[in-house]
Amino acid sequence: MIRRTLITGVLGALLALLLGAPPTTALAPADDCRPLAPGASPAAERAVAAACAEVAAGTWYTWGGGHGPQPGPTYGQVDPEDPASEHDPERLGFDCSGLVRHAYARATGQDILNGVASAQYYTHRAAERFTPDQGLAPLLPGDLLAWGSSDHLRHIAIYLGAGRMVEARQSGTRLMVSDVRLNASYFGALRVETGPVSGPLFSTWGSGVWTKAEPATAARRVYAFPGPTTVRVRCQKHAERVTSDGYTNDVWSYLPDYRAWMTNIYLRGPAWLPGVPACP
Repeated sequence: MIRRTLITGVLGALLALLLGAPPTTALAPADDCRPLAPGASPAAERAVAAACAEVAAGTWYTWGGGHGPQPGPTYGQVDPEDPASEHDPERLGFDCSGLVRHAYARATGQDILNGVASAQYYTHRAAERFTPDQGLAPLLPGDLLAWGSSDHLRHIAIYLGAGRMVEARQSGTRLMVSDVRLNASYFGALRVETGPVSGPLFSTWGSGVWTKAEPATAARRVYAFPGPTTVRVRCQKHAERVTSDGYTNDVWSYLPDYRAWMTNIYLRGPAWLPGVPACP
């Protein structure tokens, strides 16, 4: 007689295939922290290994952790909005972006992702970007997943494959492996370029400078640079004339990593940037 467990397993596998998900037999154990799919670059696999080493060590989440002068765990701070963070100043660890910074610094030998979650997601080191509509299918281990809105990305994690990720989630917990949360706040993902970066690069200046959805001051705000930032410029064009901080210019540049425009006033260089083509 066929055992009930066998029938249940077969039905579960058939249902998973119908829904486009892998059979339950393909799922990794809850604490399995390693690349769970093929295809990642050696550097991405090294980043996963570095993050997973911290999980194995039982490292704590600490608010603000990992943002010292050099990558690595640091003591955290009290988050005034989270009572669970009261012990973070006593714990050596990482917050979400501190873990990402540490993982890719260990993978590359360079501090290539220094900054908070929004700075890491909008990095000019993005080799490829993925929208929420694309789901997890095109992602590889080592890709970065982000949650929040365009002007406030509040969380970032490292993809492992098979619908799993490694993250520093919240105060009061240790670093962990979790199921990817494809909820309404999931913003998208990116693949980190650990080698040479293509495209014209420029530095912004000033603080609190907003990028816009269109080359106009009245357009929707996308993201504000907290301070000088290296950005990749795809093209530039003449549009609305802007006067600010003692300068006047009508040239706007398109920043592909932000999918937004910025007046050239706040890009270091002449009014028309050298080596950047005109937008079609």
